[in-house]
Amino acid sequence: MPSKPVPEPTPESRPYWQGLAEGRLVLQRCADCGRVRHYPRPLCDACHSFAADWVEASGAATLHSWTVAHHPYHPAFRAELPYVLATADLAEGVRLVAQLRGAAVLRLGLPLRIGFEPAGEGLVLPVLRPAG
Repeated sequence: MPSKPVPEPTPESRPYWQGLAEGRLVLQRCADCGRVRHYPRPLCDACHSFAADWVEASGAATLHSWTVAHHPYHPAFRAELPYVLATADLAEGVRLVAQLRGAAVLRLGLPLRIGFEPAGEGLVLPVLRPAG
């Protein structure tokens, strides 16, 4: 079976991946206008500043949308089927796409928490879980 594709950290995203490895979700924040952004990128989409710092997310989120995958987009994910891929609204005002684990019932606005799962080769990924 082929191995799973893994992300390649960029200079802009390296603190994000390091935070995940430490069990923290950190988000980029524009140092000029204060807007939080995700996924990390070099330029603020609000004021076009290149200056950024990092803030730790609270871990609170709500379910914005989801899909249940029954067919793998890559052969290495076949053993995980079916799985829920969700978009969550984070308390910090940005959205995160991640697998949703442990939800018996799905509904818009479902309170969620961010969790962390090892994904091999030193990689840690964020996952979503029902809050409470």
